[in-house]
Amino acid sequence: MNNNKSRLTPLLIAISLIGGIIIGTFYANHFSGNRLSIINTGSNKINYLLQMIDNQYVDTVNMNSLVEQSMPKILSELDPHSSYISQDDAEEANEDLKGSFSGIGISFNMPNDTICVMTAIEGGPAEKAGIQAGDRITRADTVNLVGMDQHECMKYLKGEKGTVVKLEIHRRGRPKPLYIKVVRGDIPVKSIDAAYLINDNTGYIRVKSFGEQTYAEFMIAMAQLNVEGMKNLIVDLRGNRGGYMHIAIQMANEFLPANQLIVYTEGRKSPREDYRSDGHGSFPKLPIVVLIDEGSASSSEIFAGAIQDNDRGTIIGRRSFGKGLVQQPMEFKDGSVVRLTVARYYTPAGRCIQKPYVPGHDEDYENELIARYERGEYFTQDSIHQTGEAYKTRIGRTVYGGGGITPDIFVPEDTSEVTSYYKEAAFNGHIRQFAFDYTDANRDKLKKFDEVKDLRNYLQKQNLLEKFASYAEGEGLRRRNLMLYRSRRLFERDILGSIIYEARSMSDYIQFLNEDDKVVKQAVELIEKGETYPKKTKKNGK
Repeated sequence: MNNNKSRLTPLLIAISLIGGIIIGTFYANHFSGNRLSIINTGSNKINYLLQMIDNQYVDTVNMNSLVEQSMPKILSELDPHSSYISQDDAEEANEDLKGSFSGIGISFNMPNDTICVMTAIEGGPAEKAGIQAGDRITRADTVNLVGMDQHECMKYLKGEKGTVVKLEIHRRGRPKPLYIKVVRGDIPVKSIDAAYLINDNTGYIRVKSFGEQTYAEFMIAMAQLNVEGMKNLIVDLRGNRGGYMHIAIQMANEFLPANQLIVYTEGRKSPREDYRSDGHGSFPKLPIVVLIDEGSASSSEIFAGAIQDNDRGTIIGRRSFGKGLVQQPMEFKDGSVVRLTVARYYTPAGRCIQKPYVPGHDEDYENELIARYERGEYFTQDSIHQTGEAYKTRIGRTVYGGGGITPDIFVPEDTSEVTSYYKEAAFNGHIRQFAFDYTDANRDKLKKFDEVKDLRNYLQKQNLLEKFASYAEGEGLRRRNLMLYRSRRLFERDILGSIIYEARSMSDYIQFLNEDDKVVKQAVELIEKGETYPKKTKKNGK
Protein backbone atom coordinates (compact mmCIF):
# COMPACT_ATOMS: atom_id res chain seq x y z
CA MET A 1 0.00 0.00 0.00
CA ASN A 2 2.77 2.39 0.89
CA ASN A 3 4.50 1.45 -2.31
CA ASN A 4 1.41 2.47 -4.28
CA LYS A 5 1.33 5.83 -2.51
CA SER A 6 4.98 6.35 -3.33
CA ARG A 7 4.35 5.69 -7.00
CA LEU A 8 1.40 8.11 -7.10
CA THR A 9 3.18 10.94 -5.32
CA PRO A 10 5.03 12.33 -8.40
CA LEU A 11 1.84 12.19 -10.48
CA LEU A 12 -0.11 14.07 -7.83
CA ILE A 13 2.61 16.70 -7.62
CA ALA A 14 2.59 17.15 -11.44
CA ILE A 15 -1.20 17.51 -11.50
CA SER A 16 -1.03 20.06 -8.70
CA LEU A 17 1.62 22.06 -10.55
CA ILE A 18 -0.38 22.08 -13.79
CA GLY A 19 -3.49 23.09 -11.91
CA GLY A 20 -1.59 25.87 -10.18
CA ILE A 21 -0.27 27.17 -13.50
CA ILE A 22 -3.75 27.18 -15.04
CA ILE A 23 -5.28 28.96 -12.02
CA GLY A 24 -2.39 31.41 -11.89
CA THR A 25 -2.68 32.21 -15.59
CA PHE A 26 -6.43 32.73 -15.21
CA TYR A 27 -6.01 35.22 -12.37
CA ALA A 28 -3.04 36.90 -14.04
CA ASN A 29 -5.07 37.51 -17.16
CA HIS A 30 -8.08 38.82 -15.30
CA PHE A 31 -6.55 40.72 -12.40
CA SER A 32 -3.13 41.83 -13.58
CA GLY A 33 -3.82 44.16 -16.49
CA ASN A 34 -4.65 41.36 -18.96
CA ARG A 35 -0.98 40.60 -19.63
CA LEU A 36 -0.83 37.71 -22.08
CA SER A 37 1.23 34.68 -21.04
CA ILE A 38 2.43 33.90 -24.57
CA ILE A 39 5.71 33.93 -26.39
CA ASN A 40 6.29 37.56 -27.33
CA THR A 41 7.02 37.06 -31.00
CA GLY A 42 5.76 39.66 -33.47
CA SER A 43 3.37 37.33 -35.27
CA ASN A 44 1.82 36.15 -32.00
CA LYS A 45 1.39 39.72 -30.82
CA ILE A 46 -0.47 40.66 -33.99
CA ASN A 47 -2.73 37.62 -33.81
CA TYR A 48 -3.56 38.18 -30.16
CA LEU A 49 -4.06 41.92 -30.67
CA LEU A 50 -6.69 41.17 -33.29
CA GLN A 51 -8.29 38.64 -30.96
CA MET A 52 -8.41 41.18 -28.12
CA ILE A 53 -9.97 43.82 -30.36
CA ASP A 54 -12.54 41.35 -31.67
CA ASN A 55 -13.41 40.03 -28.17
CA GLN A 56 -13.07 43.03 -25.87
CA TYR A 57 -13.06 46.34 -27.78
CA VAL A 58 -15.70 48.80 -26.58
CA ASP A 59 -17.42 49.13 -29.99
CA THR A 60 -18.20 46.66 -32.75
CA VAL A 61 -15.31 46.49 -35.21
CA ASN A 62 -15.32 45.26 -38.81
CA MET A 63 -12.33 42.97 -38.48
CA ASN A 64 -12.02 42.32 -42.21
CA SER A 65 -11.82 46.05 -42.88
CA LEU A 66 -9.27 46.50 -40.08
CA VAL A 67 -7.04 43.80 -41.55
CA GLU A 68 -7.37 45.28 -45.06
CA GLN A 69 -6.26 48.66 -43.74
CA SER A 70 -3.39 47.18 -41.73
CA MET A 71 -1.78 45.12 -44.49
CA PRO A 72 -0.46 48.07 -46.57
CA LYS A 73 0.85 49.79 -43.43
CA ILE A 74 2.81 46.71 -42.34
CA LEU A 75 4.36 46.28 -45.81
CA SER A 76 5.23 49.97 -46.05
CA GLU A 77 7.66 49.44 -43.18
CA LEU A 78 9.74 47.06 -45.33
CA ASP A 79 10.58 48.85 -48.59
CA PRO A 80 8.85 51.16 -51.10
CA HIS A 81 7.86 48.36 -53.49
CA SER A 82 6.40 45.64 -51.26
CA SER A 83 2.65 46.18 -51.51
CA TYR A 84 -0.77 44.77 -50.80
CA ILE A 85 -3.52 44.70 -53.42
CA SER A 86 -7.07 44.08 -52.26
CA GLN A 87 -9.40 41.59 -53.90
CA ASP A 88 -11.32 44.40 -55.62
CA ASP A 89 -8.18 45.94 -57.13
CA ALA A 90 -6.15 42.82 -57.91
CA GLU A 91 -7.69 42.03 -61.30
CA GLU A 92 -7.44 45.61 -62.53
CA ALA A 93 -3.84 45.90 -61.31
CA ASN A 94 -2.84 42.94 -63.46
CA GLU A 95 -4.68 43.91 -66.65
CA ASP A 96 -1.86 45.90 -68.23
CA LEU A 97 0.53 43.01 -67.67
CA LYS A 98 -1.81 40.16 -68.61
CA GLY A 99 -2.19 41.43 -72.17
CA SER A 100 -6.00 41.41 -72.33
CA PHE A 101 -9.25 41.99 -70.47
CA SER A 102 -12.92 41.54 -71.22
CA GLY A 103 -14.93 44.61 -72.19
CA ILE A 104 -16.53 46.49 -75.07
CA GLY A 105 -13.31 47.66 -76.76
CA ILE A 106 -13.11 51.45 -76.81
CA SER A 107 -10.65 54.12 -75.80
CA PHE A 108 -12.29 57.23 -74.40
CA ASN A 109 -11.86 60.41 -72.46
CA MET A 110 -14.35 62.32 -70.33
CA PRO A 111 -14.79 65.98 -71.23
CA ASN A 112 -17.61 67.57 -69.26
CA ASP A 113 -18.01 64.39 -67.15
CA THR A 114 -19.33 62.33 -70.08
CA ILE A 115 -17.70 59.38 -71.82
CA CYS A 116 -16.67 60.35 -75.34
CA VAL A 117 -15.35 57.60 -77.59
CA MET A 118 -11.96 58.37 -79.11
CA THR A 119 -11.65 55.12 -81.02
CA ALA A 120 -13.48 51.83 -81.22
CA ILE A 121 -10.81 49.11 -81.36
CA GLU A 122 -10.66 47.58 -84.83
CA GLY A 123 -12.51 44.26 -84.89
CA GLY A 124 -13.64 44.72 -81.29
CA PRO A 125 -17.17 44.35 -79.87
CA ALA A 126 -17.95 48.08 -79.92
CA GLU A 127 -16.91 48.54 -83.56
CA LYS A 128 -18.90 45.47 -84.60
CA ALA A 129 -21.95 46.91 -82.84
CA GLY A 130 -21.61 50.21 -84.73
CA ILE A 131 -20.12 52.54 -82.09
CA GLN A 132 -18.08 55.36 -83.64
CA ALA A 133 -15.46 57.88 -82.60
CA GLY A 134 -17.17 60.94 -81.14
CA ASP A 135 -20.12 59.01 -79.68
CA ARG A 136 -21.14 59.98 -76.15
CA ILE A 137 -22.08 57.10 -73.84
CA THR A 138 -24.48 58.25 -71.15
CA ARG A 139 -25.97 55.00 -69.78
CA ALA A 140 -24.94 51.35 -69.42
CA ASP A 141 -28.09 49.26 -68.96
CA THR A 142 -30.00 51.19 -66.28
CA VAL A 143 -26.97 53.00 -64.82
CA ASN A 144 -26.44 56.69 -65.51
CA LEU A 145 -22.71 57.16 -66.28
CA VAL A 146 -22.75 60.96 -66.53
CA GLY A 147 -20.80 62.52 -63.66
CA MET A 148 -19.00 59.30 -62.68
CA ASP A 149 -15.22 59.26 -62.61
CA GLN A 150 -13.36 57.21 -65.19
CA HIS A 151 -12.59 54.37 -62.79
CA GLU A 152 -16.27 53.88 -61.92
CA CYS A 153 -17.36 54.02 -65.56
CA MET A 154 -14.90 51.29 -66.48
CA LYS A 155 -16.60 48.92 -64.05
CA TYR A 156 -19.82 49.13 -66.06
CA LEU A 157 -18.18 48.83 -69.47
CA LYS A 158 -16.02 45.84 -68.55
CA GLY A 159 -17.50 42.47 -67.68
CA GLU A 160 -17.34 38.78 -68.36
CA LYS A 161 -16.85 37.66 -71.92
CA GLY A 162 -20.17 36.95 -73.63
CA THR A 163 -22.28 39.20 -71.40
CA VAL A 164 -24.38 41.93 -73.00
CA VAL A 165 -24.54 45.61 -72.09
CA LYS A 166 -27.09 48.03 -73.51
CA LEU A 167 -25.58 51.48 -74.11
CA GLU A 168 -27.32 54.82 -74.56
CA ILE A 169 -25.42 56.70 -77.27
CA HIS A 170 -25.64 60.36 -78.26
CA ARG A 171 -24.22 61.03 -81.72
CA ARG A 172 -23.50 64.37 -83.34
CA GLY A 173 -26.20 65.27 -85.88
CA ARG A 174 -28.85 62.96 -84.40
CA PRO A 175 -31.52 64.59 -82.22
CA LYS A 176 -32.46 61.38 -80.38
CA PRO A 177 -30.20 58.92 -78.55
CA LEU A 178 -29.31 55.52 -79.98
CA TYR A 179 -29.56 52.31 -77.98
CA ILE A 180 -26.89 49.78 -78.92
CA LYS A 181 -26.34 46.33 -77.43
CA VAL A 182 -22.69 45.24 -77.21
CA VAL A 183 -21.54 41.69 -76.46
CA ARG A 184 -18.39 41.97 -74.34
CA GLY A 185 -15.29 40.16 -75.55
CA ASP A 186 -11.55 39.83 -75.04
CA ILE A 187 -9.76 43.13 -75.62
CA PRO A 188 -5.99 43.08 -76.20
CA VAL A 189 -3.84 45.44 -74.12
CA LYS A 190 -1.04 46.68 -76.36
CA SER A 191 2.37 47.33 -74.83
CA ILE A 192 4.04 48.55 -78.05
CA ASP A 193 2.87 52.11 -78.62
CA ALA A 194 4.65 52.64 -81.94
CA ALA A 195 6.86 50.72 -84.38
CA TYR A 196 7.94 52.30 -87.65
CA LEU A 197 10.94 53.26 -89.80
CA ILE A 198 12.11 56.66 -88.65
CA ASN A 199 14.16 57.00 -91.84
CA ASP A 200 15.16 54.66 -94.69
CA ASN A 201 17.03 52.16 -92.50
CA THR A 202 16.43 52.96 -88.82
CA GLY A 203 13.61 51.28 -86.94
CA TYR A 204 11.97 52.82 -83.91
CA ILE A 205 9.96 50.88 -81.27
CA ARG A 206 8.27 52.49 -78.27
CA VAL A 207 7.70 49.94 -75.47
CA LYS A 208 5.12 51.11 -72.92
CA SER A 209 5.43 48.23 -70.44
CA PHE A 210 6.72 44.68 -70.03
CA GLY A 211 3.59 42.52 -69.96
CA GLU A 212 2.82 38.92 -70.87
CA GLN A 213 2.48 39.73 -74.58
CA THR A 214 5.24 42.33 -74.89
CA TYR A 215 7.92 39.96 -76.19
CA ALA A 216 5.56 38.57 -78.84
CA GLU A 217 4.49 42.09 -79.86
CA PHE A 218 8.13 43.18 -79.96
CA MET A 219 9.20 40.30 -82.20
CA ILE A 220 6.29 40.90 -84.60
CA ALA A 221 7.31 44.57 -84.81
CA MET A 222 10.94 43.62 -85.38
CA ALA A 223 9.98 41.20 -88.15
CA GLN A 224 7.88 43.85 -89.91
CA LEU A 225 10.64 46.46 -89.66
CA ASN A 226 13.14 43.91 -90.92
CA VAL A 227 11.01 43.34 -94.02
CA GLU A 228 10.87 47.12 -94.55
CA GLY A 229 14.68 47.36 -94.58
CA MET A 230 15.70 48.07 -90.97
CA LYS A 231 19.48 48.16 -90.48
CA ASN A 232 19.56 49.95 -87.10
CA LEU A 233 17.19 50.14 -84.12
CA ILE A 234 16.06 52.65 -81.51
CA VAL A 235 14.24 51.13 -78.50
CA ASP A 236 12.39 53.84 -76.57
CA LEU A 237 11.83 52.94 -72.90
CA ARG A 238 11.13 56.45 -71.63
CA GLY A 239 8.29 56.44 -69.12
CA ASN A 240 8.22 52.61 -69.06
CA ARG A 241 7.68 51.66 -65.41
CA GLY A 242 8.57 48.00 -65.97
CA GLY A 243 6.62 44.78 -65.51
CA TYR A 244 7.69 41.17 -65.81
CA MET A 245 11.42 40.58 -65.44
CA HIS A 246 11.47 37.51 -67.69
CA ILE A 247 10.07 39.54 -70.58
CA ALA A 248 12.96 42.02 -70.34
CA ILE A 249 15.37 39.06 -70.25
CA GLN A 250 13.79 37.56 -73.38
CA MET A 251 14.08 40.86 -75.22
CA ALA A 252 17.70 41.43 -74.18
CA ASN A 253 18.54 37.87 -75.25
CA GLU A 254 17.67 38.80 -78.85
CA PHE A 255 20.59 41.23 -79.02
CA LEU A 256 23.37 39.35 -77.21
CA PRO A 257 25.78 36.60 -78.28
CA ALA A 258 25.81 33.32 -76.37
CA ASN A 259 26.55 33.10 -72.64
CA GLN A 260 26.42 36.81 -71.87
CA LEU A 261 25.07 37.63 -68.41
CA ILE A 262 21.83 39.59 -68.70
CA VAL A 263 20.95 39.96 -65.01
CA TYR A 264 21.19 38.02 -61.76
CA THR A 265 19.06 38.03 -58.62
CA GLU A 266 19.93 37.35 -55.00
CA GLY A 267 18.20 37.70 -51.63
CA ARG A 268 18.38 36.53 -48.02
CA LYS A 269 16.25 33.46 -48.78
CA SER A 270 16.87 33.46 -52.53
CA PRO A 271 20.24 32.06 -53.69
CA ARG A 272 21.95 33.81 -56.56
CA GLU A 273 20.39 32.97 -59.92
CA ASP A 274 22.08 33.99 -63.18
CA TYR A 275 20.18 34.68 -66.40
CA ARG A 276 22.36 34.40 -69.50
CA SER A 277 21.84 34.72 -73.23
CA ASP A 278 21.36 31.42 -75.06
CA GLY A 279 22.95 32.40 -78.37
CA HIS A 280 19.67 32.04 -80.28
CA GLY A 281 18.92 35.76 -80.48
CA SER A 282 17.88 37.04 -83.90
CA PHE A 283 19.75 40.35 -83.80
CA PRO A 284 23.15 39.88 -82.10
CA LYS A 285 24.87 42.39 -84.39
CA LEU A 286 22.10 44.90 -85.10
CA PRO A 287 23.22 48.42 -84.07
CA ILE A 288 20.97 49.47 -81.18
CA VAL A 289 20.32 52.62 -79.15
CA VAL A 290 18.15 52.60 -76.02
CA LEU A 291 16.33 55.71 -74.78
CA ILE A 292 15.62 56.13 -71.05
CA ASP A 293 14.56 58.82 -68.59
CA GLU A 294 13.58 59.17 -64.94
CA GLY A 295 10.33 57.33 -65.69
CA SER A 296 12.14 54.18 -66.86
CA ALA A 297 12.14 51.62 -64.05
CA SER A 298 12.50 47.96 -63.12
CA SER A 299 12.41 45.79 -66.27
CA SER A 300 13.33 48.82 -68.37
CA GLU A 301 16.49 49.14 -66.29
CA ILE A 302 17.22 45.41 -66.62
CA PHE A 303 17.10 45.71 -70.42
CA ALA A 304 19.12 48.94 -70.51
CA GLY A 305 21.63 47.59 -67.98
CA ALA A 306 22.19 44.43 -70.02
CA ILE A 307 22.85 46.44 -73.17
CA GLN A 308 25.12 48.92 -71.36
CA ASP A 309 27.17 46.53 -69.21
CA ASN A 310 27.80 44.19 -72.16
CA ASP A 311 28.82 47.21 -74.29
CA ARG A 312 26.25 46.07 -76.83
CA GLY A 313 24.73 49.48 -77.58
CA THR A 314 24.44 53.06 -76.39
CA ILE A 315 22.04 54.42 -73.75
CA ILE A 316 20.76 57.98 -74.38
CA GLY A 317 18.59 60.29 -72.28
CA ARG A 318 18.45 60.97 -68.55
CA ARG A 319 19.13 58.83 -65.46
CA SER A 320 16.52 56.13 -64.90
CA PHE A 321 14.30 55.73 -61.84
CA GLY A 322 16.43 53.29 -59.81
CA LYS A 323 14.31 50.24 -58.89
CA GLY A 324 16.45 47.18 -58.24
CA LEU A 325 14.10 45.13 -56.04
CA VAL A 326 12.34 41.95 -57.17
CA GLN A 327 8.74 41.35 -56.04
CA GLN A 328 7.09 37.96 -55.84
CA PRO A 329 3.27 37.96 -55.99
CA MET A 330 1.59 35.80 -53.34
CA GLU A 331 -2.16 35.34 -53.63
CA PHE A 332 -4.59 34.81 -50.77
CA LYS A 333 -7.67 32.61 -51.08
CA ASP A 334 -9.94 35.66 -51.40
CA GLY A 335 -8.05 36.89 -54.48
CA SER A 336 -6.07 39.63 -52.77
CA VAL A 337 -2.33 39.71 -53.44
CA VAL A 338 0.84 40.61 -51.59
CA ARG A 339 3.76 41.64 -53.78
CA LEU A 340 6.69 40.97 -51.48
CA THR A 341 10.27 41.96 -52.20
CA VAL A 342 12.27 38.72 -52.08
CA ALA A 343 15.52 39.65 -53.83
CA ARG A 344 17.58 42.36 -55.49
CA TYR A 345 18.60 42.19 -59.10
CA TYR A 346 22.07 43.05 -60.34
CA THR A 347 23.21 44.10 -63.80
CA PRO A 348 25.98 42.11 -65.56
CA ALA A 349 28.70 44.33 -64.08
CA GLY A 350 27.45 43.45 -60.58
CA ARG A 351 25.68 46.69 -59.70
CA CYS A 352 22.35 46.97 -57.94
CA ILE A 353 20.73 50.10 -59.29
CA GLN A 354 18.19 50.42 -56.45
CA LYS A 355 18.25 54.00 -55.21
CA PRO A 356 18.53 54.59 -51.44
CA TYR A 357 15.40 54.46 -49.28
CA VAL A 358 14.47 54.54 -45.60
CA PRO A 359 11.82 51.94 -44.62
CA GLY A 360 8.57 53.60 -43.66
CA HIS A 361 9.38 56.88 -45.44
CA ASP A 362 7.63 56.34 -48.77
CA GLU A 363 6.93 60.05 -49.22
CA ASP A 364 10.63 60.91 -49.35
CA TYR A 365 11.20 58.08 -51.79
CA GLU A 366 8.40 59.22 -54.08
CA ASN A 367 9.64 62.81 -53.99
CA GLU A 368 13.17 61.83 -55.01
CA LEU A 369 12.46 62.67 -58.66
CA ILE A 370 11.39 66.16 -57.59
CA ALA A 371 14.67 66.47 -55.68
CA ARG A 372 16.56 65.60 -58.87
CA TYR A 373 14.71 68.35 -60.71
CA GLU A 374 15.38 70.91 -58.00
CA ARG A 375 19.11 70.27 -57.95
CA GLY A 376 19.27 70.65 -61.73
CA GLU A 377 19.90 67.04 -62.73
CA TYR A 378 17.41 67.20 -65.61
CA PHE A 379 19.36 70.06 -67.14
CA THR A 380 23.08 69.38 -66.60
CA GLN A 381 24.96 66.10 -66.47
CA ASP A 382 27.29 67.42 -63.77
CA SER A 383 24.31 67.57 -61.38
CA ILE A 384 23.77 63.79 -61.46
CA HIS A 385 24.19 62.56 -57.90
CA GLN A 386 26.09 59.24 -57.91
CA THR A 387 25.83 57.46 -54.55
CA GLY A 388 26.77 53.91 -55.50
CA GLU A 389 30.02 52.07 -56.11
CA ALA A 390 31.85 52.19 -59.44
CA TYR A 391 31.81 49.07 -61.62
CA LYS A 392 33.33 48.13 -64.97
CA THR A 393 31.62 47.01 -68.18
CA ARG A 394 33.05 44.24 -70.35
CA ILE A 395 35.49 46.60 -72.07
CA GLY A 396 36.31 48.50 -68.89
CA ARG A 397 34.03 51.53 -69.00
CA THR A 398 32.98 52.87 -65.60
CA VAL A 399 29.33 52.59 -64.58
CA TYR A 400 27.69 53.20 -61.21
CA GLY A 401 25.20 51.38 -58.99
CA GLY A 402 22.89 52.66 -56.30
CA GLY A 403 20.58 54.97 -58.21
CA GLY A 404 19.39 53.99 -61.67
CA ILE A 405 21.07 53.62 -65.04
CA THR A 406 23.10 56.70 -66.01
CA PRO A 407 22.99 57.14 -69.80
CA ASP A 408 26.12 57.06 -71.94
CA ILE A 409 24.93 60.24 -73.65
CA PHE A 410 23.03 62.77 -71.55
CA VAL A 411 20.34 64.90 -73.23
CA PRO A 412 18.96 67.64 -70.96
CA GLU A 413 15.34 68.63 -70.70
CA ASP A 414 14.75 71.83 -72.65
CA THR A 415 12.74 74.44 -70.72
CA SER A 416 13.95 77.52 -72.60
CA GLU A 417 10.53 78.10 -74.20
CA VAL A 418 8.42 77.33 -71.13
CA THR A 419 6.48 80.30 -69.76
CA SER A 420 4.02 80.62 -66.89
CA TYR A 421 1.25 81.10 -69.47
CA TYR A 422 2.11 77.81 -71.16
CA LYS A 423 2.35 75.94 -67.85
CA GLU A 424 -1.03 77.23 -66.71
CA ALA A 425 -2.63 76.30 -70.03
CA ALA A 426 -1.17 72.79 -69.90
CA PHE A 427 -1.69 72.02 -66.20
CA ASN A 428 -5.30 73.24 -66.21
CA GLY A 429 -6.18 71.04 -69.18
CA HIS A 430 -7.00 73.90 -71.58
CA ILE A 431 -4.78 72.55 -74.38
CA ARG A 432 -6.21 69.06 -74.22
CA GLN A 433 -9.80 70.28 -74.02
CA PHE A 434 -9.33 72.65 -76.96
CA ALA A 435 -7.81 69.84 -79.04
CA PHE A 436 -10.68 67.52 -78.17
CA ASP A 437 -13.36 70.09 -78.99
CA TYR A 438 -11.66 70.94 -82.30
CA THR A 439 -11.34 67.26 -83.24
CA ASP A 440 -14.92 66.52 -82.24
CA ALA A 441 -16.24 69.35 -84.41
CA ASN A 442 -14.14 68.37 -87.44
CA ARG A 443 -13.99 64.55 -87.34
CA ASP A 444 -15.36 64.00 -90.84
CA LYS A 445 -12.85 66.43 -92.34
CA LEU A 446 -9.89 65.03 -90.39
CA LYS A 447 -10.73 61.44 -91.38
CA LYS A 448 -10.00 62.23 -95.04
CA PHE A 449 -6.24 62.37 -94.50
CA ASP A 450 -4.55 59.00 -94.98
CA GLU A 451 -1.04 60.13 -93.97
CA VAL A 452 0.02 61.83 -90.74
CA LYS A 453 2.17 64.34 -92.63
CA ASP A 454 -0.82 65.42 -94.73
CA LEU A 455 -2.96 65.91 -91.63
CA ARG A 456 -0.12 67.84 -89.96
CA ASN A 457 0.31 70.12 -93.00
CA TYR A 458 -3.42 70.81 -93.01
CA LEU A 459 -3.53 71.61 -89.29
CA GLN A 460 -0.56 73.96 -89.59
CA LYS A 461 -2.64 76.15 -91.92
CA GLN A 462 -5.66 76.42 -89.59
CA ASN A 463 -4.35 79.23 -87.33
CA LEU A 464 -4.86 76.97 -84.30
CA LEU A 465 -2.67 79.01 -81.97
CA GLU A 466 -4.89 82.07 -82.34
CA LYS A 467 -8.03 79.96 -81.99
CA PHE A 468 -6.63 78.38 -78.85
CA ALA A 469 -5.76 81.75 -77.27
CA SER A 470 -9.33 82.94 -77.81
CA TYR A 471 -10.76 79.70 -76.44
CA ALA A 472 -8.52 79.78 -73.34
CA GLU A 473 -9.42 83.42 -72.65
CA GLY A 474 -13.07 82.38 -72.68
CA GLU A 475 -12.15 79.75 -70.06
CA GLY A 476 -10.59 82.37 -67.79
CA LEU A 477 -6.93 82.20 -68.87
CA ARG A 478 -5.85 85.79 -69.49
CA ARG A 479 -4.19 86.20 -72.85
CA ARG A 480 -0.48 87.11 -72.73
CA ASN A 481 0.81 87.70 -76.24
CA LEU A 482 4.53 87.82 -75.46
CA MET A 483 4.40 84.51 -73.58
CA LEU A 484 2.11 83.03 -76.21
CA TYR A 485 4.63 83.60 -78.96
CA ARG A 486 7.65 82.74 -76.86
CA SER A 487 6.05 79.34 -76.21
CA ARG A 488 4.66 79.12 -79.75
CA ARG A 489 6.53 75.91 -80.68
CA LEU A 490 5.41 74.15 -77.49
CA PHE A 491 1.79 75.19 -77.98
CA GLU A 492 1.74 74.09 -81.60
CA ARG A 493 3.40 70.77 -80.74
CA ASP A 494 0.89 70.03 -77.97
CA ILE A 495 -2.19 71.22 -79.87
CA LEU A 496 -1.36 69.46 -83.13
CA GLY A 497 -0.15 66.36 -81.32
CA SER A 498 -3.31 66.12 -79.24
CA ILE A 499 -5.52 66.51 -82.32
CA ILE A 500 -3.56 63.81 -84.16
CA TYR A 501 -3.94 61.54 -81.12
CA GLU A 502 -7.69 62.20 -80.84
CA ALA A 503 -8.29 61.82 -84.58
CA ARG A 504 -5.96 58.92 -85.34
CA SER A 505 -3.86 56.84 -82.92
CA MET A 506 -1.13 56.74 -80.29
CA SER A 507 1.35 55.54 -82.91
CA ASP A 508 0.68 58.54 -85.16
CA TYR A 509 0.92 60.84 -82.15
CA ILE A 510 4.35 59.47 -81.21
CA GLN A 511 5.58 59.73 -84.80
CA PHE A 512 4.57 63.39 -84.81
CA LEU A 513 6.32 64.12 -81.50
CA ASN A 514 9.49 62.33 -82.62
CA GLU A 515 9.95 64.75 -85.49
CA ASP A 516 10.99 67.39 -82.96
CA ASP A 517 12.38 65.18 -80.17
CA LYS A 518 15.99 66.02 -79.25
CA VAL A 519 16.66 62.62 -77.69
CA VAL A 520 15.46 60.82 -80.82
CA LYS A 521 17.49 63.17 -83.00
CA GLN A 522 20.60 62.43 -80.93
CA ALA A 523 20.00 58.70 -81.41
CA VAL A 524 19.61 59.06 -85.18
CA GLU A 525 22.76 61.19 -85.37
CA LEU A 526 24.75 58.57 -83.44
CA ILE A 527 23.49 55.82 -85.76
CA GLU A 528 24.39 57.80 -88.86
CA LYS A 529 27.93 58.20 -87.52
CA GLY A 530 28.16 54.43 -86.99
CA GLU A 531 28.97 54.91 -83.29
CA THR A 532 26.32 52.84 -81.51
CA TYR A 533 28.91 50.41 -80.10
CA PRO A 534 30.61 52.01 -77.05
CA LYS A 535 34.38 52.36 -76.98
CA LYS A 536 36.62 52.30 -73.96
CA THR A 537 37.65 55.81 -72.95
CA LYS A 538 41.39 56.21 -73.30
CA LYS A 539 43.49 57.73 -70.56
CA ASN A 540 43.92 61.51 -70.64
CA GLY A 541 40.90 61.67 -72.93
CA LYS A 542 42.91 60.45 -75.97
